[in-house]
Amino acid sequence: MSFQCIQQRQPLVLCLTNSVAANFTANGLLAVGASPLMSEEKQEMEELVAIADAVLLNIGTIHEATKEAMHVAGRAANERSIPVILDPVGIGASTYRLRAVEELLQTVRIQCIRCNAGELAVLAGEQWETKGVDSGNGEMAVATIAQKVAQTYGTIVFVTGASDIVTDGTSVIEIRGGDARMTKVTATGCLLSALTAAVCATENNTLQGLAQMAEQYKAAATLACQQGGQVGTIQYAFLNALQQMAEEVIVWKS
Repeated sequence: MSFQCIQQRQPLVLCLTNSVAANFTANGLLAVGASPLMSEEKQEMEELVAIADAVLLNIGTIHEATKEAMHVAGRAANERSIPVILDPVGIGASTYRLRAVEELLQTVRIQCIRCNAGELAVLAGEQWETKGVDSGNGEMAVATIAQKVAQTYGTIVFVTGASDIVTDGTSVIEIRGGDARMTKVTATGCLLSALTAAVCATENNTLQGLAQMAEQYKAAATLACQQGGQVGTIQYAFLNALQQMAEEVIVWKS
């Protein structure tokens, strides 16, 4: 009942996210009843973390100032036992991104890494042909590698794709479904990371909560693509579906 749980508890999610995704992310959080708070300013991070229920670190358009802000926010969240979610967007696209993620993983305790298969491969040191911030191409046992990364960093790993994988390093849950046309809609992965933060703030069983949310997210994607095949229509239909699921206008069953 992850969307319903978010709707009931209305967590405030502090998003240090990329400029491409900020608006869609905020609207998606609002659609399921969460409260988005967007900021990149290092000087206000400690105050904002103090009122937040979860923190999202998304490196999609990272630069030196936002990187510093992420470290401040991450450490402040750790001190308050507030969950921190990391989205290593396009980690394989440049050495700068890779080093930024490595530094965050060394200094901040991350509750969940939400990534695609290409980003997972880079985190694990596996061979993979990246394509910008997209997943790219390669071959690997995603579930096994996700477990390895989860064990290495003591975190939950949530890998999305045609099939999603959620693992804490021991248990592995696979979620199927969705619609490939969603890959044409910018920021759906970034929104999913923000919703991951909301789940981590509200669910007692985080692993099961994330798996349920992933199923709902894929179901919403399927509904949106059925209602309109064009990219612009899909965006609006998807946000509507998220809201309807959270408010139980559409009854979702796993």
